[in-house]
Amino acid sequence: MRIGCHLSTRRGYKETARTAVKLGGNAFQYFPKNPRSLQLKSFDRAEAQRCAVWCRENGVVSVAHGPYPVNPAAEGETAEQMAACTLNDLDIAEACGSLGVVVHYGVSRASDPLQGYRNVIQYMNSVLSRWQGKALILLENQAGDHGPMGTTLEELVTVRSLCDRPEGIAFCLDTCHWFASGQWDGTNWERLRDRGHELGFWNSLAAVHLNDSRYPSGSRRDRHARVGEGHIGEARFRELLASDELNGIPLLLETPAGPDGTHAAEMERVKQLSHSEV
Repeated sequence: MRIGCHLSTRRGYKETARTAVKLGGNAFQYFPKNPRSLQLKSFDRAEAQRCAVWCRENGVVSVAHGPYPVNPAAEGETAEQMAACTLNDLDIAEACGSLGVVVHYGVSRASDPLQGYRNVIQYMNSVLSRWQGKALILLENQAGDHGPMGTTLEELVTVRSLCDRPEGIAFCLDTCHWFASGQWDGTNWERLRDRGHELGFWNSLAAVHLNDSRYPSGSRRDRHARVGEGHIGEARFRELLASDELNGIPLLLETPAGPDGTHAAEMERVKQLSHSEV
């Protein structure tokens, strides 16, 4: 099982990886730079590469998460700025040995609904035409709090298929977003699993944000709760974790820390749920 949480890199990339293991994990997520800004970052490549070596030697997997202002569905001058930002993130992720960079699907303000999808494809093409590394863009599903765009498996798969280099794109499935959007209501996992196979979604799944939801399915409110303490609940997570589709996929917690300020106890709970009877 690959389990981890989001961690700060304030003490360096390698030390972040070491912290993940100290907490009982073998995976982690991090912000490669300021998560609130599109400003590019100069980084210590040698330090990042020491992180990559340490992770390889210790069986640790990492994923970077791009800044929140990155909106693939945007257009105009900011679109190029966002593409440059993601290229910078991919460079850092590659140096750290990470699987890729998580990018939210995006929010479109265009009057033509299809234009938002065209913008996402153009953004992907713009980034990947200039990127030759192994790190992937990890496209993440959305909760629907800013509109319905990017909430379905069909949208993720379709946009990827229409890009010039689909092999440079994989998916990050956020369980809270899936639940909040109403796509997963807690009773339809088998149907969604089968639909994912029909679409080829599971073949390109690279990471999971394992988050419970503070609000019911269909609420379209993106508020994370600790696993088993929200409206998704332990029984539904137990069913999800028992599925072969998630075998070997990094499960990354983006939830409130526990009383000790860490996710150690929550990671242990996830391990227990994965081994319990459905």
